[in-house]
Amino acid sequence: MDGKMQILLAMAGYMLIVILIGVFFAKKSQANSENYFLGGRSLGPWVAAMSAEASDMSGWLLMGLPGVAYWCGIADAAWTAIGLAVGTYINWLCVSKRLRAYSIVSGDSITIPDFLSNRYHEKKKVILGISATFILIFFTVYAASCFVTCGKLFSGLFGFSYHSMMIVGAVFVLIYTFLGGFLAESASDFMQAIVMIIALVGVMAFGVANAGGFGAVLENAKAIPGYFSFTSIATPLTDASTGVQLAENGKPLFGDAAPYGLLTILSTASWGLGYFGMPQVLLRFMAIRKSSELKRSRRIATVWVLISLFTAVFIGMLGRYILPTDPALATQSGAENVFANLAKLLFHPVVAGVVMAGILAATISSSDSYLLIAASAVSKNLFEGIVKKDATDKQVMRVSRAVLLIISLIGIGIAWNEQSIIFEIVSFAWSGFGATFGPIILFSLFWKRVNRNGAIAGMLAGGVMVFIWKLLLKPLGGIFGIYELMPAFLVSCLFIVVVSLLTAKPSAEIEAEFDKAAAYTEA
Repeated sequence: MDGKMQILLAMAGYMLIVILIGVFFAKKSQANSENYFLGGRSLGPWVAAMSAEASDMSGWLLMGLPGVAYWCGIADAAWTAIGLAVGTYINWLCVSKRLRAYSIVSGDSITIPDFLSNRYHEKKKVILGISATFILIFFTVYAASCFVTCGKLFSGLFGFSYHSMMIVGAVFVLIYTFLGGFLAESASDFMQAIVMIIALVGVMAFGVANAGGFGAVLENAKAIPGYFSFTSIATPLTDASTGVQLAENGKPLFGDAAPYGLLTILSTASWGLGYFGMPQVLLRFMAIRKSSELKRSRRIATVWVLISLFTAVFIGMLGRYILPTDPALATQSGAENVFANLAKLLFHPVVAGVVMAGILAATISSSDSYLLIAASAVSKNLFEGIVKKDATDKQVMRVSRAVLLIISLIGIGIAWNEQSIIFEIVSFAWSGFGATFGPIILFSLFWKRVNRNGAIAGMLAGGVMVFIWKLLLKPLGGIFGIYELMPAFLVSCLFIVVVSLLTAKPSAEIEAEFDKAAAYTEA
């Protein structure tokens, strides 16, 4: 049996385990829509923490982030990682307990649009509709990034067609999400978080041993202009027509280092702001069985994130030392295969297959979350909340499955370009959620004066500004070249404050509910 077949069989065995988890939870998940979408608020601290981080990190942790570090050095990757680590801790520390309490007090909400609509006692479900629409848009983009990961992984490993493998991955995720819902997703995400961190640490440890120690890797990085710096960035010299990095005498060629200034650092670190608006993470706060367990979850999540982000960035540096001129890594898009190529080089095919399953773990754990939340936004919030308020649970579940299929098809369309860069797709969707939902979640939880008008204005301003900055302003370069999340987040905050203060304050009933949530303790 050749090495490729051994890798494939090891990965297939892993996928079978994931399917069995879905089957195991299928009966309980199908009992009603609350179980399907929120698991009946029954998650323990370990599952809540690790499933939140696994679903959040997605395939970009093992492909996108190492690819950025491999291609242009540590500045972009490291400042992103630092922002994410800080954002993770603050989100669990400040938001988790308050959101869980408020979601119970405000009509026992089971989705983020539900919570926001109930928080402002909507009769005309405008917030509900806006929330569900933006969730549908950005999670479709997110799902596409996961399908790109599947296509790149299998085409790179086995030489299969990118398009056929991308479709196979999408179909697998769709079937799995049909089966198990939130409980299966969270349980498998817990397992996948373990696989992901073992894979990352394993590749780093064996790679360092193969390289002859950390010192050799660091010296190689320092020899590349701007590569090993937090304030400059490496510039690979590429062929103008193909984008392939040039090499000479077995060494990749780089130009002069480019500056990585303070404004760029702040905008890159602003990835951490995105956490306050990530539905897949916020739902875990709402779903944990006891608020007293959130402290333990915070510690687990923070440790997991710190280890996984550090190793992911270092693996990119490791790849530059061990595989400096690998033709499969010679383009910015191809560089995202550095983790997989290192695993193939360092391990026996069966072990490499299990390590490679770490990439699938990240992809599946994220894409099923994205599909499930997007489906809930349409079926629970748009269909049941606005279109057919007397809809039965069975009708809601049928609509959710139809939406899952439609989102998957659109995601496949977005992912069709084989040169898609996972990191760039994820960064756009991340900024969309961070700017649309992050500010209003924070203001809703911690500022009594915010009102419905401010919420609507802030969400629209943040979501629209992401598109304006990304598509119209960013191409201008200069000060406009920063990551769109930071300006869009600030614009959203500004609109929330100004519009809330210029319009009538919330009703006494809403203010009383705010105080009740702040003082909420479990029986």
